[in-house]
Amino acid sequence: MDASPRPDVALSPQALARRSHWPRRLPRRLEIPRTSLWFNLEVAAARYPDKAATIFCGQALSYAELKVQAERLAAWLQAQGVGAGDRVALFMQNCPQYLVGFYAISRANAVAVPVNPMNRVEEFGHYITDPGTQVVLCSAELAATVVAANEALPPAQRLKAVLVTRYAESLPAAGIDPDLGVAEPLAQLLQADPVLPAAGYLSRWTQALRNELPLGPHTAGPDDLALLPYTSGTTGLPKGCMHSNATLMANACGGGLWGHASPEAIGLGVVPMFHITGLLYGVLAPVYQGMTLVIMPRWERELAGRLISRYRVTHWTCVPTMIIDLFGSPNYKSFDLSSLVYLSGGGAAMPQAVAERLLQEFGLSFAEGYGLTETAAPSHANPPERAKLQCLGMPIFGVDSRVIDPQTLEEMPIGEVGEIVTHGPMVFKGYWRQPAATEAAFVPIEGKAFFRTGDLGRMDEEGYFFITDRLKRMINASGYKVWPSEVEMLLYKHPAVQEACVIAAKDAYRGETVKAIVVLRAEAKGQTTEQDLIDWAREHMALYKAPKLVAFVDSLPKSGSGKVMWRLLQEKEAG
Repeated sequence: MDASPRPDVALSPQALARRSHWPRRLPRRLEIPRTSLWFNLEVAAARYPDKAATIFCGQALSYAELKVQAERLAAWLQAQGVGAGDRVALFMQNCPQYLVGFYAISRANAVAVPVNPMNRVEEFGHYITDPGTQVVLCSAELAATVVAANEALPPAQRLKAVLVTRYAESLPAAGIDPDLGVAEPLAQLLQADPVLPAAGYLSRWTQALRNELPLGPHTAGPDDLALLPYTSGTTGLPKGCMHSNATLMANACGGGLWGHASPEAIGLGVVPMFHITGLLYGVLAPVYQGMTLVIMPRWERELAGRLISRYRVTHWTCVPTMIIDLFGSPNYKSFDLSSLVYLSGGGAAMPQAVAERLLQEFGLSFAEGYGLTETAAPSHANPPERAKLQCLGMPIFGVDSRVIDPQTLEEMPIGEVGEIVTHGPMVFKGYWRQPAATEAAFVPIEGKAFFRTGDLGRMDEEGYFFITDRLKRMINASGYKVWPSEVEMLLYKHPAVQEACVIAAKDAYRGETVKAIVVLRAEAKGQTTEQDLIDWAREHMALYKAPKLVAFVDSLPKSGSGKVMWRLLQEKEAG
């Protein structure tokens, strides 16, 4: 869609619509740098050595120091035997060490595997065995989870090493700035020094940074694998999405241009960095731009308001529920949000009433976007100068997106619903060691491979896309994607569960929440309560996946082939 058509080629109405309202200030296609992501940090450290790359609870880390720490950690990784293409997991909350770890992995020519810090022991083992992880970089409160998962595995599959950091290592020497008013639970987490498990393969982060080990050459190129984020699907365990330096670079350099970012911008890093959106806007794009990132370890509305006010934050990518929560603060009118120039996000639709308050009270338009782990975050975005509410936006730089009939693969007329498919420079290379799933994820159209998003939507006459439903079975809880099949597999480990079907239930705050319809084993009836299962789930799976609601039934509806008719239960719940 981005190349100029030949004069003798007539464009279809859909193609004309996709071109009609492209922002005049923006090129349709970018010249994406043919370098590794590590090179972005080298450039930023050379250009802005003394500038703050990150600010964390009052403590700044300069670009020069970020580069030095990443190089020392890269040398430590290589000393553990990590080589080109080897996988290294990142398992921690948002903190400066996350950026140090990511760029150290990149400098060592290895592949980063970001893991949700909410994962429990039973879940974390998959992130060791499936990618063949060699080393884990984790925070101290999660070290016991890593060790327990590792030691439950056969010796041949176990980790070579685990490097443990404390959040306090990035705090000011005098402690957290009291003027920030960090809530006590968060302050305790940041200042904690948990006792580490007695495992000989654990090392301290501070020791690794003091090393003077030799650092081998940086050989990774644009087409080498750089990131293996995991996404769940309709069946089975989470799958790794293979992203190269080039697929990530496309959005790292495009995001700033789209959203008016520059080295003078100040970003708020609150979306979790293990998530593809948080990784893009908290780890990749800020370093490419040379901007400063104010990091929040987790969402806390009062702290967010104070950080935006104090550091004059200009760019904030978030989930709409964060803005709703911020507006719910009794202190929100005292926050100075006047510095914000670009407010964007996705994962859930922005309610019209909240968007109107943003515009009326602060003069801000919320620019919603759309993307998946497979597309390195955005494939679509609303231009901030002409955003539409509850809209995915338009295909961004170099992206060709269409709405097709899921069966015939024919493009749908403007306004009619079909499956959204996408071709672009940020689309992943396939699922890790799953050729069948990779083949099923793409469809050829006009000689190009289009990724099947599994989302149903439509395109209007101005080329903007809207989502209407999902082909894939998925629950969207405050932007967290929950795949029912994964939750069901974990529930089946409970000795009282005979059968389980997980569906979405409406939630006034989260949009959707997780509900489990359960058939108990005969011997468990009258002995196991709904709350028992809820409590068990919270102990054995990430909290965002754990069912908030449980209902017991005598049987689940099944098709003639014996498959559980989850859609029937979902429709009944929606009704």
